[in-house]
Amino acid sequence: MNTLTEIIQELHRIQIEAAKGVAVLYDAECRLADAENAYEKALQLAFINAQGTVADRAAISRLQAADARLSADLAKAEFNRVKTKLKQLELAQMSVQTQSRLLETELKVLR
Repeated sequence: MNTLTEIIQELHRIQIEAAKGVAVLYDAECRLADAENAYEKALQLAFINAQGTVADRAAISRLQAADARLSADLAKAEFNRVKTKLKQLELAQMSVQTQSRLLETELKVLR
């Protein structure tokens, strides 16, 4: 970015994307909570319905709830990806702000 206009446009773009990211983060967090809740329910129901020793029942319940666990893990990965994207936006904003300060200093020197 070489001009003040480009810097302002980039900061504005980052701000808009970050604002959207907050809503996306909330949605991802809700999906994660739902998926973890579904996993816990599936695990406990499978344990209650299983036969055998406690160790056998635990193993059977984990196997039967494996798909729910996978869904919870994928929801966690999505949530973490959204958090990472928001962090990247924050870093990009700081970078553009630094460029802005450097441009401001350059303009002061040229005057």
